[in-house]
Amino acid sequence: MELFDKLYDEHENAKVRFIGFTTEHTRYDFGIIYTNMFFGKPLVVCMQTGRSTLLDPKDIEDIDYLQTVFRIPDHQQAADLAEFFSETLPSIPFVTQYE
Repeated sequence: MELFDKLYDEHENAKVRFIGFTTEHTRYDFGIIYTNMFFGKPLVVCMQTGRSTLLDPKDIEDIDYLQTVFRIPDHQQAADLAEFFSETLPSIPFVTQYE
Protein backbone atom coordinates (compact mmCIF):
# COMPACT_ATOMS: atom_id res chain seq x y z
CA MET A 1 0.00 0.00 0.00
CA GLU A 2 1.35 3.42 -0.99
CA LEU A 3 1.22 5.94 1.84
CA PHE A 4 2.14 8.92 -0.31
CA ASP A 5 1.21 10.17 -3.75
CA LYS A 6 4.32 11.67 -5.30
CA LEU A 7 3.66 15.15 -6.64
CA TYR A 8 7.05 15.69 -8.23
CA ASP A 9 10.59 14.38 -8.08
CA GLU A 10 12.91 16.56 -10.12
CA HIS A 11 16.68 16.39 -10.40
CA GLU A 12 18.50 19.50 -11.50
CA ASN A 13 21.98 20.95 -11.42
CA ALA A 14 21.34 24.28 -9.76
CA LYS A 15 23.56 27.33 -9.58
CA VAL A 16 24.27 28.31 -5.96
CA ARG A 17 25.84 31.52 -4.72
CA PHE A 18 27.02 32.10 -1.15
CA ILE A 19 27.45 35.71 -0.16
CA GLY A 20 28.23 37.46 3.11
CA PHE A 21 28.17 41.20 3.69
CA THR A 22 27.74 43.80 6.39
CA THR A 23 25.73 46.96 6.70
CA GLU A 24 26.32 49.66 9.28
CA HIS A 25 24.62 47.57 11.98
CA THR A 26 24.27 43.97 10.79
CA ARG A 27 26.12 41.06 9.21
CA TYR A 28 24.31 38.84 6.69
CA ASP A 29 25.23 35.46 5.20
CA PHE A 30 23.00 34.09 2.45
CA GLY A 31 22.87 31.14 0.12
CA ILE A 32 21.03 31.90 -3.11
CA ILE A 33 19.88 28.93 -5.16
CA TYR A 34 18.98 29.61 -8.78
CA THR A 35 16.71 26.90 -10.16
CA ASN A 36 14.16 26.31 -12.88
CA MET A 37 11.63 25.29 -10.23
CA PHE A 38 9.37 27.68 -8.30
CA PHE A 39 8.43 29.79 -11.33
CA GLY A 40 12.07 30.86 -11.71
CA LYS A 41 12.24 32.55 -8.31
CA PRO A 42 15.58 32.11 -6.53
CA LEU A 43 15.48 30.36 -3.16
CA VAL A 44 17.19 32.61 -0.62
CA VAL A 45 18.43 31.02 2.62
CA CYS A 46 19.80 32.95 5.59
CA MET A 47 22.78 30.87 6.64
CA GLN A 48 22.69 32.28 10.18
CA THR A 49 19.08 31.43 11.01
CA GLY A 50 18.05 28.88 8.39
CA ARG A 51 15.06 31.00 7.37
CA SER A 52 14.33 30.85 3.67
CA THR A 53 11.99 32.26 1.05
CA LEU A 54 11.47 32.47 -2.67
CA LEU A 55 12.08 36.01 -3.87
CA ASP A 56 11.11 37.86 -7.01
CA PRO A 57 11.38 41.60 -7.73
CA LYS A 58 7.86 42.27 -6.33
CA ASP A 59 8.75 40.50 -3.06
CA ILE A 60 11.91 42.58 -2.73
CA GLU A 61 9.90 45.80 -2.91
CA ASP A 62 7.79 44.66 0.07
CA ILE A 63 9.95 45.76 3.02
CA ASP A 64 7.43 44.45 5.55
CA TYR A 65 7.54 41.00 3.93
CA LEU A 66 11.34 40.87 4.14
CA GLN A 67 11.18 42.09 7.73
CA THR A 68 8.72 39.31 8.60
CA VAL A 69 10.28 36.39 6.72
CA PHE A 70 13.83 37.06 7.97
CA ARG A 71 12.64 38.38 11.37
CA ILE A 72 14.49 41.67 11.08
CA PRO A 73 13.58 43.96 13.99
CA ASP A 74 14.42 47.28 12.34
CA HIS A 75 12.65 48.67 9.24
CA GLN A 76 15.85 50.37 7.99
CA GLN A 77 17.77 47.08 8.15
CA ALA A 78 15.04 45.45 6.05
CA ALA A 79 15.25 48.35 3.58
CA ASP A 80 19.04 47.85 3.36
CA LEU A 81 18.45 44.16 2.69
CA ALA A 82 15.90 45.01 -0.02
CA GLU A 83 18.46 47.26 -1.70
CA PHE A 84 21.03 44.47 -1.62
CA PHE A 85 18.60 41.94 -3.10
CA SER A 86 17.47 44.36 -5.82
CA GLU A 87 21.10 44.74 -6.93
CA THR A 88 21.97 41.04 -6.53
CA LEU A 89 18.98 39.02 -7.71
CA PRO A 90 18.15 39.02 -11.42
CA SER A 91 14.81 40.32 -12.57
CA ILE A 92 12.88 37.39 -13.91
CA PRO A 93 9.89 37.12 -16.20
CA PHE A 94 6.93 35.18 -14.88
CA VAL A 95 7.14 31.58 -16.07
CA THR A 96 4.01 29.46 -16.26
CA GLN A 97 4.81 26.17 -14.59
CA TYR A 98 1.38 24.55 -14.45
CA GLU A 99 -1.20 24.44 -17.23
